[in-house]
Amino acid sequence: MATKNLVIVESPAKAKTLKKFLGSNYKIEASVGHVRDLPKSELGIDLENDYEPKYITIRGKGELLAKLRKESKKADRIYLATDPDREGEAISWHLMHALKLDETKASRITFNEITKNAVRRSIKEARAIDSNLVNAQQARRGIDRILGYKISPLLWKKVKKGLSAGRVQSVTLKLIGDREEEINNFIPTEYWTLEAVLKAGKDQVTARFYGDASGKLELKDGPQVQQLVGALQNAVYTVSEVKKGTRNKKPYPPFTTSTLQQEASKLLGFATHKTMLLAQQLYEGVEIKGEGAVGLVSYIRTDSVRIADEAYEEAMAYLTENYGKDYVSPERPVYKARARAQDAHEAIRPTYTNRTPDTLKESLSRDQYKLYTLIWERFLASQMPPAVYDTITAVITASTGEDAYTFRASGSVLRFDGYLTVYRRNETSPEEESLMPELQAEQRLALSELKDEQHFTQPPARYSEAMLVKTMEELGIGRPSTYAATLSNLTYRGYVTKENKVFFMTELGEIVNDIMKNNFEDIVNIEFTAKMEEDLDKVEEGEEDWKEILRRFYPPFDEKLQLAEQIIGQVEIEDQKTDVICENCGRNMVVKYGRFGKFLACPGFPDCRSTKPYWEDAGVPCPLCGGAVQLKKTKKGRKYFGCENNPECTFMSWQKPTGEKCPRCGAYMVVKGTKEQKAACSDPECGYMKEWEAKES
Repeated sequence: MATKNLVIVESPAKAKTLKKFLGSNYKIEASVGHVRDLPKSELGIDLENDYEPKYITIRGKGELLAKLRKESKKADRIYLATDPDREGEAISWHLMHALKLDETKASRITFNEITKNAVRRSIKEARAIDSNLVNAQQARRGIDRILGYKISPLLWKKVKKGLSAGRVQSVTLKLIGDREEEINNFIPTEYWTLEAVLKAGKDQVTARFYGDASGKLELKDGPQVQQLVGALQNAVYTVSEVKKGTRNKKPYPPFTTSTLQQEASKLLGFATHKTMLLAQQLYEGVEIKGEGAVGLVSYIRTDSVRIADEAYEEAMAYLTENYGKDYVSPERPVYKARARAQDAHEAIRPTYTNRTPDTLKESLSRDQYKLYTLIWERFLASQMPPAVYDTITAVITASTGEDAYTFRASGSVLRFDGYLTVYRRNETSPEEESLMPELQAEQRLALSELKDEQHFTQPPARYSEAMLVKTMEELGIGRPSTYAATLSNLTYRGYVTKENKVFFMTELGEIVNDIMKNNFEDIVNIEFTAKMEEDLDKVEEGEEDWKEILRRFYPPFDEKLQLAEQIIGQVEIEDQKTDVICENCGRNMVVKYGRFGKFLACPGFPDCRSTKPYWEDAGVPCPLCGGAVQLKKTKKGRKYFGCENNPECTFMSWQKPTGEKCPRCGAYMVVKGTKEQKAACSDPECGYMKEWEAKES
């Protein structure tokens, strides 16, 4: 009996979920991702023939395509149901060509969630392949292929085989490198805080120093603060003003791909690739006891914060029944998408609001449950009213007779929890606990204690995955769907390492980053990358010919490439010989580049495979034992300075020691900065710093 309808999806998991909603008249098969692509063995873009791509069947897909052709010939109608984005549209387009499908017989269907209503609605709204979406994907693939296949061989000649460069990858690496440079060049600035602990009857209030009669006053050094403390010891403290009010704290919008990755990283400790893998499983369908495969969340690659009317009504009904009318917003919440958002799909939300995390706990893995709970709570909270706080701010005047100084104290009390009853995550300040006693204007207060504290400004924080994803989105680098692959690739290539959940550049990453910055400044330029994303959006909207982007891009890029080849490609890089003798064969070992930077290897490879760590002499004595300080690397490739006598000597520093001691506290001094270098005390509590010039070795 002939199959009336054939539905082709890209994932077996999605196929399993769809079978629940489509009857026996539908046969569902999976393409298991792309079936055609550019060849790995060559560029695959005809530069002489207007950048025409050369597509071939992906190795191993021949048997699968033969099966799909057989099924398509038996079917009356064929529905291509790959993911609802550029990549999914391109997969459907390649299926059309690979299977030689008749356009009158084959249609494209998309759905934002795998539910019965959404799937059946998509079949009624079947359409032709959207060539604009396909061409946007072809343009991106073409540019990324040219960049990768043209630049990577230069890195192989200069450094080592297996390295790669990419449009988004290289800019992201530069972001991490620029942050490292900011940290190295950061010069801390001293500042102080001063608090007055005051008695109001039996109660106590802590007020922070604000300024004097002229306005806000910065406390910059110890002598200034000590003089102030002396003057304030016998001051008269009077409440000069009390302000009471309310403050609304609005809920967060429902998740986009980017914000889901950020929150899962911060709150659950998930890497971006893990978050996307779990989210894809929740979208495509999870086996629920007694029901079979069920799609639990809407499509997970999106930059939109809007939700469907049906989802909103369902959320309102759930909130009314389970929390009461006070927890239902009087007006529908509206959230503004980012300026560069494509807004092609809904925000990420549960497909069924009444499927609470607890009802699914037994059917989900531990990590699936955590992520689903995060998505469910965030969505429900986004449709709830704000939390309301009662606030109080007191201005306190300290009069010394000659001068008047100002202190401020504030507090807040949660009056109505609103959305916080569902989503209390990410609360970074203890606002609910900052209670204050009732104060009245003209009320006299008694001084209990003055607390002065020295601080130093801190360098910018290194990028965590959450911070890096947020920065990439703000700058328009790549698209949210590419972030996970980009960060994974940087780590896999050994360009960066992650320690304590933040990224550090490895020695290999520094070398590659320098080559890219010095030779392909335009490519690692943030504006160029963001503009490229805007151009791809124009192709998707039908406002730009996809090949025109390649025509504009390639000629100037080719000029840069040829110049870089003259500088890099023609130089024969000889291995650096050392005085270290190979213990196996007696040859002088040479410096090689590995995944995490330099190491010593025997030049007799492959006959002799002897290797050793490569440690450079830093040219200064160890502050602890007097031995030689060496530039070493952690197992993950991060550079540090350590003693040659390790493990007997435990000296270790991320900054190079100067060989001097701090005249203020006696700790060893280190070099700070890369451009304008200074000698700084290694003890952050000391803060001593002076000018420093590197000595000739």
